[in-house]
Amino acid sequence: MNRRNLFLSGIAATLFGATPAGATQTYEVTHSDAEWRKLLSPAAYDVLRQQGTEAPFSSPLLNEHRAGTFDCAGCALPLFSSKTKYDSGTGWPSFWAPLPNAVLTARDNSLFMARTEVHCRRCGGHLGHVFTDGPPPTGLRYCMNGVALRFTPAPR
Repeated sequence: MNRRNLFLSGIAATLFGATPAGATQTYEVTHSDAEWRKLLSPAAYDVLRQQGTEAPFSSPLLNEHRAGTFDCAGCALPLFSSKTKYDSGTGWPSFWAPLPNAVLTARDNSLFMARTEVHCRRCGGHLGHVFTDGPPPTGLRYCMNGVALRFTPAPR
């Protein structure tokens, strides 16, 4: 990551409501750690509850092109419309905007870099990160872990 991208990531965090790391947040959907482990697959638990990352190009959702919504795998909240999905070439499902009132952000200083984490506003599940190198109209790239999402096709 170069200084320009680092700087722009910091601006995005400021502009898009990022909260300081470690800020206390309460969520509508809560479960004990043991309950989350029962409700989620091991891979989904690792990403949603432990801030893990799936391997690039491993998600079937990367090639999902039908109309519909991409929902939180932890609580089923609709997060992204298929209308905002695009191929970023990164190996993870990417979107240029979330649905209104769907996600929250927080600063993530792990791995010796400053990034903006994206999580579900209803259950707090870690979804991925947002970057400032996306397409118009927002210029944002919501780079999401497919295992943290479920696809719901639009009704015909």
